[in-house]
Amino acid sequence: MTTRFRTHAFFLCFVPFAMLLAGSFWMVQRFVQSTVRDGLHAALRESQIAMAKIHANGDLQNSRSLRLASENSALKAGMQQLLIDRKGEAARRTVEDQLRQLGEPMGFDFMLVSAADGSPLAGVVRQTKSESRGQLAPLDTDLLYHSDADLRVLGGRILQVASVTVDQYDEDIGALSVGRYFNLSDIATPVALVHNGNVIGSNIPQVPLDEIERALARCRDQSECDVRLKDSNWIALPIQSYGGGYTLLNFESVDQATASIRSNLHNLFLTLAIICVLLALLCSIASSNSIVKPIATVVSHLRSAARTGVLPELEGQSTSILEIRELTEIYNRAAASVRESSENLEAANFEFVGSLANALDARDSYTAGHSLRVSELSCAIAAALRLDQSDIDRIRVGALLHDIGKIGIADTVLQKEGRLTGKELALVKQHPVIGRRILEGVQGFAPFLAAVELHHENWDGSGYPWGQAGEETLIDARIIHVADAYDAMTSDRSYRRGMDRERALSILVKYAGIQFDPLIVEVFANLQREIPPGYSARPEGLDKVEQPASAVNA
Repeated sequence: MTTRFRTHAFFLCFVPFAMLLAGSFWMVQRFVQSTVRDGLHAALRESQIAMAKIHANGDLQNSRSLRLASENSALKAGMQQLLIDRKGEAARRTVEDQLRQLGEPMGFDFMLVSAADGSPLAGVVRQTKSESRGQLAPLDTDLLYHSDADLRVLGGRILQVASVTVDQYDEDIGALSVGRYFNLSDIATPVALVHNGNVIGSNIPQVPLDEIERALARCRDQSECDVRLKDSNWIALPIQSYGGGYTLLNFESVDQATASIRSNLHNLFLTLAIICVLLALLCSIASSNSIVKPIATVVSHLRSAARTGVLPELEGQSTSILEIRELTEIYNRAAASVRESSENLEAANFEFVGSLANALDARDSYTAGHSLRVSELSCAIAAALRLDQSDIDRIRVGALLHDIGKIGIADTVLQKEGRLTGKELALVKQHPVIGRRILEGVQGFAPFLAAVELHHENWDGSGYPWGQAGEETLIDARIIHVADAYDAMTSDRSYRRGMDRERALSILVKYAGIQFDPLIVEVFANLQREIPPGYSARPEGLDKVEQPASAVNA
């Protein structure tokens, strides 16, 4: 038996572990291949997107806007006038105005007309200062030099320029050059613009231009080279040449490209290690589960019983071990015995409560059954309010005990015929406090103290003993208050007959929101109207039917 058990445990642990390792190595191999492939593809796609954007922004010579601008007749006339009188300020301003009118709607940042020999005649450039509001302004042509490059540096900013000849009657009268500011920040991939070996712009964050220039010092004659920036390895690759010594270099961070692979591999192997450990634990647990689980269940039930006082029976504990089966059977017999004892004790407590209520009601034949009827009415209201069963059970006992404090009131006061004096009424109003004092010394009666003490508190705060208002009073007491008043009004007294149900309900409705909780009165009234006419509950009554609601409180 022992040998077979050990063999089974070995296979349960070894076979899944071996399969997991084999599958893990296969997954790692596929994952590495996939990650590297995706990384290379992503880098190529970003480079292609950058190139497409550069070409789209730089290919102005073939754009429709440039061709349309060069065919503008007013511009041609202005150029001819300026060619005749190159020093004429009026002609130059006329051409500048025409360039501004053409450039603004087309979104150009730079426009220049040149003579056929390439010498600049007039131009406009978009200002970047806040006071100029980004408008095209006249350009000082003395700052320009003749260049065939697609990029020019003007005022510390780089312009991407394209030119087209301007013809008049098949005669070349000059050229029109237009441009836009070349913003490296618009390019998604890290790039640097180099002019004759000097780095004049870059979008690589937190890397100074001089550091990039030093790193590229040994790469001038290479189409691709490895560089080191900010303690990180990069690859520099020329991706575009603009003539005039301008070259755009693309940078790819080797460390960043491989960081995700290293991180993913680290996380993968860590996950695999955790899975392997958990698998070994699960295999060990499974091999001993038939012994440990039943005992753990018994211990858990015992701990729950110590915490809640309820000892539930075990269900579904099937095992082939004889000792554990016997332990389960003994436990279940003990649980059944404890449950039966608890039920007997609960029944005895309830009978004791009923006996207390009956002893109180027996002091006066006219109050016989009052506490029981108030309890039943209170439970009906609580059920209609959809309270939990535990709340209904608590209200049931609280209502049975609500007048227990009247034990401390003399019979001459309780059974007095006619109106009570102020002193006698004050004495009667002490019965909620007396009731609490009686019950708070009895273990297990704490949940019912609020119902006993507060069942004469009024909704508007005019009740007693503490003058609580609204929902300050526990709902148990508010429900018992309504049921108590109704049973009092519909019961007989030695000095008057109890009123009929409709009249009692009308008084409750009248004092809803003053003496009683309006919602509870509404629910109770609906319940009473559903009771067949043959119902007759004649419990304890009011001192005087015609008295105000304060009489109901007494």
